[in-house]
Amino acid sequence: MQKLLTLLLFFTTILVSGQNITLKGKITDDQNFPLESATVYLTAVKDSSIVNYTITDKNGNWELKTRKLSNPVFLKVSYVGLADYKEEIQSIEQDRDFGALKLADRSTELNELVIENEIPPIRVKKDTLEFNAASFKVRPDANVKTLLEQLPGVTVDDEGKIKVNGKEVNQILVNGKPFFDKDGKIALENLPAEIINKVQVTDTKTKEEEYTGKDAEGNNASINLTIDEDKNKGFFSRFVGGYGSDKRYEANALVNYFKGNRKISLLASSNNINTTGFSMNEVFDSMSGGRGNNSIYMSGDGSFGINGMHFGGGNGITRTNIFGITYGDQWFKGFDPNINYFYTGADTENRSKTRSETFLPTEDNGTPNTSSNKSLISESESRTDTFKYAHNFSSEFEFKVDSTTTLYFAPKFVKASERTNSESRSNTKNQDGKLLNESSGANSNNNDNNGFETELTATKMLNKKGRSISLELSTENNTEDRSQYTNSSTFFYEDTNDDGIDETRADIRNQLVTNGNKKDYYDARINFTEPITDSLRIKVGTQFRDETSVQNRKGFNFNDGTNSFSDISDELTNYTRGNTTKITPYAGFNLVKKKYSFGASLGTSVINFRNFGSYMGTDYTVNRNYMLPYANANAHLKLGKSQSVYVNYNYNANMPLASQILPITDLSSPMYTTTGNENLNPNVAHSVYLSFYDYDWATNSGYSFYGGATYNENEVITFTDVDASAKRTVLYGNMNGTYDAWLGGNWNKQIKTEGASKYKVNISMYSSMRFDKGITNNLEYEATSYSIGPKVGFSYDYGELLNISPIYSFTYNESHYTNYATDFQSNFVHKAGLQTTSYWPKHIVWGNDFTYTYNSNLGDGFKKDFFLWNTSLGYNFLSNKLMFKVKVYDILNQNQGTSRYISPTAVTDMQNTVLKRYVMFSLSLKLDKFGTKKKDDDGDNRFWFF
Repeated sequence: MQKLLTLLLFFTTILVSGQNITLKGKITDDQNFPLESATVYLTAVKDSSIVNYTITDKNGNWELKTRKLSNPVFLKVSYVGLADYKEEIQSIEQDRDFGALKLADRSTELNELVIENEIPPIRVKKDTLEFNAASFKVRPDANVKTLLEQLPGVTVDDEGKIKVNGKEVNQILVNGKPFFDKDGKIALENLPAEIINKVQVTDTKTKEEEYTGKDAEGNNASINLTIDEDKNKGFFSRFVGGYGSDKRYEANALVNYFKGNRKISLLASSNNINTTGFSMNEVFDSMSGGRGNNSIYMSGDGSFGINGMHFGGGNGITRTNIFGITYGDQWFKGFDPNINYFYTGADTENRSKTRSETFLPTEDNGTPNTSSNKSLISESESRTDTFKYAHNFSSEFEFKVDSTTTLYFAPKFVKASERTNSESRSNTKNQDGKLLNESSGANSNNNDNNGFETELTATKMLNKKGRSISLELSTENNTEDRSQYTNSSTFFYEDTNDDGIDETRADIRNQLVTNGNKKDYYDARINFTEPITDSLRIKVGTQFRDETSVQNRKGFNFNDGTNSFSDISDELTNYTRGNTTKITPYAGFNLVKKKYSFGASLGTSVINFRNFGSYMGTDYTVNRNYMLPYANANAHLKLGKSQSVYVNYNYNANMPLASQILPITDLSSPMYTTTGNENLNPNVAHSVYLSFYDYDWATNSGYSFYGGATYNENEVITFTDVDASAKRTVLYGNMNGTYDAWLGGNWNKQIKTEGASKYKVNISMYSSMRFDKGITNNLEYEATSYSIGPKVGFSYDYGELLNISPIYSFTYNESHYTNYATDFQSNFVHKAGLQTTSYWPKHIVWGNDFTYTYNSNLGDGFKKDFFLWNTSLGYNFLSNKLMFKVKVYDILNQNQGTSRYISPTAVTDMQNTVLKRYVMFSLSLKLDKFGTKKKDDDGDNRFWFF
């Protein structure tokens, strides 16, 4: 890796050193006042193409680096509200200082030096960074994601996560409205770049901040894509259909109609190549969705969420059907609705194999573990078939009642269902290979879910500038009916006799367990803001929150006489109800200056915590009252238009779940039992986040750093007893002093030569540390985990003919243990990839996606490395409206679904079914009709298509 980094940095240095001409100067108005964030740029006289650009600093100074230019260029300067400046330069052969250039008021005539109505590539308007899409050349078939990748300071990783100057983008809008969803993934992958006029980047605001004009307290960015006026009248559509070997198929359709404020879009997709989202990539279409998952997970299950449902992250073979429609309009002045409907269905078949080594404490302060088991080796195999579907309806209604009052209402409905059938067998041995238990069985799970959510924001600007009152209300009501059929046989082997003969215990089950779960959540907040000065505002408010969770579980044993599940099982039947009511009055302030802002809110939460349960004929009640502090603060320091520091602190207190605090035993699993602990305390956590970013417009390079930490005072953990047969008995408890922290950074640079070549380099690093505690067999253990993951990416574009993008990432994870039989575990993953796309010769598109992955320390029977090579060869015809493709997925037939997960108590290796080699033939069709206004013979304006 070190050699690769050295070579890459050396190559970058060579490229940078080639830009050996420096142009500089100072921009002022006609009163000699320096202008910050004026755009300075060079365009070719021949075709007006952008050569290079920069923006001025706080003193009006600018510096622009370029290669020697022998052809004539224009030096142009643009600033909002002032006349543009233009000067022709016949050639650039050496450094030059242009001195002070003055921009006149638009009403002032500057003869040939003044140009009007030309849009510069970049503009900075107060809190908005605006890119002119036409200044950044992409291929005619390119999507919005490709356009964003060309913008300075914008990075898009291989998971689709976007950052602008180090800020993570959490909202993408089209003409100010969501396009199916606010995360913007559908817009990124499927909207053509050619219809985009401007890309506007701002800080993401809450509805209250947006309507009252407050600065954003968060640290996320929002992107708004404005559609070119000529392209905002008409429709565009994309269709893809393909069929291949092993009965693999895909079909996608996206139809969009725009006319002014009205927007109607429809999408549909069906495939069996593991694509659970919607994508119409110009080279691979949906084929990239079948990539295997071969990585280390520090947490989580790797699942992919869409519209309230979760689909496997590359595990198994999935058949997916998607249909969606979105409608946006302005029904009358001040009233803007946005309505979305989604149907998603997925049918997944998976075969999995797992090997897990669980560590047991050996001693605590010199006290030895009396058990002969120092670690447990569990192996399992399973077959699972799962079908899921969800109907999801979401909407947004904005109503500007008058110039001072705005209402926002967003109701959402979801109806989802899941059916799962599985068969499995497993066994557990100790470190010496002695068999402790084994089991086999079949399970069937049915789950029906209905949910309703609302969000309401009402704001009123009062009779003084900056004075406002707002009401925010959110609700969530969810019901879930679940049933689980279990037919299993589990055998436990214990060496309990004096003669050394093992004693066998059997747990044979043929049972039905039903769960009726209900969750009701209500949150209301009222805020009053009063300006003290132009920069200082105070706010007072109250938050009310009520959350109720109910679980009604019933268990039944199979009755051979009635041939039904008619015998109620008291051990499996229980009822729990938990309710938390919290009232939090608070007061705070916001100080906003040109170079910095600071805000804080302090208050007291009065909490009424009530829990009730019934089990085995006994009722249990745990009721508590708490008064806990409420605190959050943030600071934003602007060191310039391109530099910023952000700091945030939060104090959080989370109540335990009813199942954790009620002393009710859960016997639903033969392998472990769980009992609540009525002595649990709330988990109090202190969280800090820090970020810094900087982008140098003169060199088209930027870097960012971010980090954070969470410290837990009373984290709810499990106290586990493991008997001689490896059966677990779990009790919840509190542990003080656990924490996790993370630190990351990114550096990127764009280089554009005088010719057709463009380069982009991106280097990133992520690291984390976590400290956990727990108790097993009455002995305390500790685990400290570290992870580090550098990544290097490079992209080379030769005009519109060729793109070459190599990438390399390295992930290393290690854990240190106290009071375990082992004191150290580690794992690393190498991943190297190369993507190439060629558009030569004319009408031919050839793409290759090659990845090599090596995963160390996987157990026996798990392959450590594999190659994944996908290729696509397409031919455009009929004026590029049609494309015929031949695609091959996993040419080498080596795709693997192996992964390793290192936790505070275990190391787990997994292998799942993944998509293997197939060949597919597909046809893509695009139809675009955009409108313009023409006058007919009678002089009327009519709508024409071309």
